[in-house]
Amino acid sequence: MTDPTSLPNFPPPPEEHPLRGRVLDALQDLKLQPDLDSDGDVKFTAQEQQLFARSLTGGQVDILRIYGQWQIADTVPADMQTRLNGCNDITLGVNLVKAGIAAGNLVLSVEQVIAPKENPKPKVQIAVSMLLQAVALWHRNVTAKSKREEDIAAGGTGDVVSGDTDAVTDGEAPKVGPWLSEGLGRSKPQGDGGQA
Repeated sequence: MTDPTSLPNFPPPPEEHPLRGRVLDALQDLKLQPDLDSDGDVKFTAQEQQLFARSLTGGQVDILRIYGQWQIADTVPADMQTRLNGCNDITLGVNLVKAGIAAGNLVLSVEQVIAPKENPKPKVQIAVSMLLQAVALWHRNVTAKSKREEDIAAGGTGDVVSGDTDAVTDGEAPKVGPWLSEGLGRSKPQGDGGQA
């Protein structure tokens, strides 16, 4: 009898190719140097940031979760409400991205439905791009809005601009608005005749 370990290892046919394998292929095509971690997730580096891909399989469709976590720097305001309001801004304002704080880390994730025969490469590209933009946006918002709140508390107008150079475009200072979550839960004024 032939030793089974000596037989060639053929990949499964495309219709049976598991999502994790397709994600590995997509990340290799994107030159993001994927590898498997001890939890079975795919880890990779994009723009010097460590990210992960987890395949959730078993139903009619599969779910691909691309996520990352970042230790929050000491330069970010320590107030947990400010940090969580920054997460709300990301979750409420950026399509697909979910944000949270866990053990002092900012955690961002994007979950997408992947059909059994679908090439995940375009969705991986979108998710990676959105995560990297969202982490920069979170940091900028938390820093700028915290400075705005401090200025208002000190009797100022709240027109303070963050010292971030990337927050200023074309020589104009960005307007720092309130937290997106401040408008939630307020009832609609009565008598306007409109419908929700």
